[in-house]
Amino acid sequence: MSEPLEAENEARTGGRAELPRSPVGSHNEWDPLEEVLVGRLEGATTPSRHPVVSCNVPPLAARFQRLAAGMSYPRALIGPAQQELDRFVTLLQSLGITVTRPDAVDHRRRFATPDWSSRGFCNTCPRDSMLVIGDEIIETPMAWPCRYFETHSYRSLLKDYFRRGARWTAAPKPQLTEALYDPGYRPPGPGEPMRYILTEFEPVFDAADFVRAGRDLFVTRSNVTNRLGIEWVRRHLGPDYRIHEIESRCRTPMHIDTTFMVLAPGKVLVNPEYIDVDRLPDILSSWDILVAPPPDPIREPLLQITSLCGKWLSMNVLMIDEKRVIAERHHVTMLRALERWGFEPIPCDLLHYAPFGGSFHCATLDIRRRGGLESYFD
Repeated sequence: MSEPLEAENEARTGGRAELPRSPVGSHNEWDPLEEVLVGRLEGATTPSRHPVVSCNVPPLAARFQRLAAGMSYPRALIGPAQQELDRFVTLLQSLGITVTRPDAVDHRRRFATPDWSSRGFCNTCPRDSMLVIGDEIIETPMAWPCRYFETHSYRSLLKDYFRRGARWTAAPKPQLTEALYDPGYRPPGPGEPMRYILTEFEPVFDAADFVRAGRDLFVTRSNVTNRLGIEWVRRHLGPDYRIHEIESRCRTPMHIDTTFMVLAPGKVLVNPEYIDVDRLPDILSSWDILVAPPPDPIREPLLQITSLCGKWLSMNVLMIDEKRVIAERHHVTMLRALERWGFEPIPCDLLHYAPFGGSFHCATLDIRRRGGLESYFD
């Protein structure tokens, strides 16, 4: 028996274990941030070829991914992104926030199930593969085959959090067979009904399709999150939580945090291209709807070709508390808008992280925020 478990058993009194306070605790996107998990670039590999990958990224990036599938990213992309990531980590630490990191992994190694094989991708975006609800970390059943074992790079941290009192859950591991993907899928054109590449063969979801506001969660159905995935989360969390679906007009939806972001009690940031504010859930009727300004254009040709995330990463901000927010230095228009709305933006560079899957919100996972579970809509 391990020493931590022995200590736990020795602490039992009256037939009940006295567990320590969980090191994991985060109920929303804005309580004061105390500990955060930040991704790594080491070992990053371009995603292996698969329709569910190419359908979700911009056309130029999809072409790049097909040509370079399963290869290490070039130094011309890794170098600038690593410098920016290091400075971002230093900034977080200077704000008194504990930063933890996953293990470095060589994602070029091939793996297989009985039905398919793939190489890996990267562990740059912990927000995708794990969902933190209170003191529980949920490993998500992601739809990209190349991400099947991505949470293994976080296992040393997950085991440590569990031994120290956190709850650790894994959603059912998906099969990811051909039955999950529509073989005739093509992105819907203007005016056409919405279509998704995913069938309802089994539950799949990325955690980045959810944002949290205490007892209320908001989610978008997307090309990585199907209705069964949303229903799994709803049943797993039970009656103490409510899940509200946000209708997105994006023709190739993937992840809510460039579409709809809750920033503070009573304030939500929306993407005017993807959100019809008149069709938001009624529960938001008393909140301030902050319409994101157009992103400042990206002039660097290499980023235009390789970015996996499109132009709206200007919305991919990280709240430090209800006022302070880390936002991309390049997107001056967004910084000024945040100031007008009463926030205190902290400019930082992470523009070159886009080829690896995101910006500040994507690159992080809140482990602990100071505050309890509340309802902001009752």
